[in-house]
Amino acid sequence: MAGIARSRLTQERKNWRKDHPYSFVAKPETRDDGSSDILVWQCIIPGKKGGIWEGGFYPVVLKFSEEYPEKPPQANFPQHFFHPNVYPSGKICLSILNEEKGWRPSLSVKQILQGIQDLLDNPNNGDPAQEKAYHLLLNSKAQYELTVKKEGLLPKDSWYTT
Repeated sequence: MAGIARSRLTQERKNWRKDHPYSFVAKPETRDDGSSDILVWQCIIPGKKGGIWEGGFYPVVLKFSEEYPEKPPQANFPQHFFHPNVYPSGKICLSILNEEKGWRPSLSVKQILQGIQDLLDNPNNGDPAQEKAYHLLLNSKAQYELTVKKEGLLPKDSWYTT
């Protein structure tokens, strides 16, 4: 299986370089010795135009196992990322990342990242992972959106390097 995961991810990287959504970044992590770790990808997801996360750029780490694509990657925002479907650890709670719910081995890195981007503006109240953000959204959408603007947005220049 190890060869399958690495081959698939190598192909995913080639496909990404040819065709990826504007302002998204996804690339294997660079180790201290300069080599690439194809099983760990450093990604950036922009907030959708017209959405409450617009203007921000959000770091996501995708960790693939040797069992990929049979098993989904784990996806994480930074710890304490403010969103109803993100655990305090940063782990993203999304059906397409859950092998018992919506994961399909045919899903690409591009589709995964676009799914995460969509989740930002369309939280799933039926599957909360973070109490504060969940209750705020449930009780006052306006206050939730103000909190996102205040706490959730990460300006591009605060962490993004080209």
